[in-house]
Amino acid sequence: MNSRNAALFADLAQAERRQEKAPSHRSRRSNSPLSSAPRQEHPSEHRKQENARSEHYHRGQGGGHSRKPSVKIIPLGGLGEIGKNLTAYECGNDILVVDCGLAFPDADMLGVDLVIPDFTYLLENKQKIRGVVITHGHEDHIGAIPYLLKHINPPIYGTKLSIGLIEGKLKEHGLLGGANLNVIRPRQTVKMGCMAVEFIRVNHSIPDCVAMGIHTPAGVIIQTGDFKVDYSPIEGETIDLARLAELGNRGVLALLSDSTNAERPGYTMSESKIGQSFDTLFNKAGGKRIIIATFASNIHRIQQIINSAVKYGRRVAVSGRSMVNVVAKATELGYLKIPQGTMVELDSINRYPNEQMVLITTGSQGEPLSALARMASEDHRKINVTENDFIIISATPIPGNEKHVTAVINSLLKLGAEVITEGIYEVHVSGHACQEEQKLMMKLTQPKFFLPVHGEYKHLMAHRQSALSIGIPEENIHISQNGEVIELTPDSMKVVGTVTAGAVFVDGLGVGDVGSIVLRDRQRLAEDGLIVVVATINSKTGQLAAGPDIVSRGFVYVRESEELMERARKVVRQALLDCLSGKTRDWSSMKLSVRDSLSGFLYRQTQRSPMILPVLMEI
Repeated sequence: MNSRNAALFADLAQAERRQEKAPSHRSRRSNSPLSSAPRQEHPSEHRKQENARSEHYHRGQGGGHSRKPSVKIIPLGGLGEIGKNLTAYECGNDILVVDCGLAFPDADMLGVDLVIPDFTYLLENKQKIRGVVITHGHEDHIGAIPYLLKHINPPIYGTKLSIGLIEGKLKEHGLLGGANLNVIRPRQTVKMGCMAVEFIRVNHSIPDCVAMGIHTPAGVIIQTGDFKVDYSPIEGETIDLARLAELGNRGVLALLSDSTNAERPGYTMSESKIGQSFDTLFNKAGGKRIIIATFASNIHRIQQIINSAVKYGRRVAVSGRSMVNVVAKATELGYLKIPQGTMVELDSINRYPNEQMVLITTGSQGEPLSALARMASEDHRKINVTENDFIIISATPIPGNEKHVTAVINSLLKLGAEVITEGIYEVHVSGHACQEEQKLMMKLTQPKFFLPVHGEYKHLMAHRQSALSIGIPEENIHISQNGEVIELTPDSMKVVGTVTAGAVFVDGLGVGDVGSIVLRDRQRLAEDGLIVVVATINSKTGQLAAGPDIVSRGFVYVRESEELMERARKVVRQALLDCLSGKTRDWSSMKLSVRDSLSGFLYRQTQRSPMILPVLMEI
């Protein structure tokens, strides 16, 4: 074993001894409370044991010293896209999974509720999976866990808040009872086969976030998860730069780092700055009722809203299912500090004067079914927006949502409300690192190899450029894609294959039963509508017995297009007669003839191509 790896595994052994001295991590299968996370203890064992443990990890792939130790990184989601983050690490007969998130559908994914990663590779290798570790509790990192647990039930490790939010999801799916959920704390290490995971505190827009220090026989790999460098965070605990630097000094094989803000220069502003803006706006609102839309998972933002409400003598209510659930769970676990008497039920909001109320709501992205969108369309069961409302949208539109957000704002303005957005006041800051923070992460960890992750292709490329600017060799940087198998040894990185990876659509209770063909049909129906042609054939004479009749849905209004429909019937009738006179009795050929004839006619007349569904019956 070379001196570099010896130092790495000595460091791992030391971390493991801290874990052994600490109480065992809490499992859902035990009856200990959620808050009982393990404490950190100091190591006190001999170097002999440390060396033995290091040798164990070095041999952990099942071989001796005949070949270099290696580990495979297999991203199954989160590359070239925003959302559905999932990365597998494979070493010998062991697989470790980092995160299991969902994505929200694009505008052209009609009827699709959620998008999750393709689990094919994990299911094919389920006997190798030693655990799933979670960086934080956002939907794009935990949202697909219930769908994975419907197939396999690996142990899941996360911080107290992450596990609390996962519990809520599993309860909704009826999966909580059998789940193996384990609460960890930063600087704790969990052994998983020939690998071990060290949890390292980072800052983000939700509390209890961690990066992963993955100790493997080939070296240490750091996956940052979502992070920023915030020196004055709301929760009071800063990113553990010291531990990241310590690992960097000992030697980091590879860094997988958050690329979301790789195009933005400078540093990300501290979340605590938003509190100052809220104070200013609460004062500006005067006697109006304040409504604030933000992400339900942004607990730091919610805490600052509550702080300002208390300061200005206002009570607080929440609207939107996800907002209600997150606020309840965060309060239960102690992540939201709410003075007694501050919160009121939504049902009682109209009992208080406008100047005494703040409403925190979902809908900052203009989602059609969100609470704010329903207020804008005057369809909310409790809230009627008027000129006495002061509305703050405390978020930036996610790319693709701009039109939805603008439509909601326009509707709110028409109702007389005053609307404040990020472009008017500083009411939002990002939870992701900008370029200088990303460079700091690279400088501290000093990775031999660098893989930008978590972002669209343009974000990954911008992050690559930052890595080049601080001296990481071009040949040591790899822009990966979902499904690639990247093999790392102590001195090499190469793509050695691909596995199944892609998007699985969730539509209602159906998972994976909606594919590209179904979406194409839905898109066509949405654009040009549907024509159903019904005709009856006499089985004895081979003649047309009835019809054809034409039913239109979403194509034209029949009562205003009677002439067009009559001409269309004649076209269909002629197509059927041509088939029957030619002794064509094959149903498929007859339907194809009807479809082709009618499609050509309708396009010439309307420049539209509705979906045509021929229905032929025989009597």
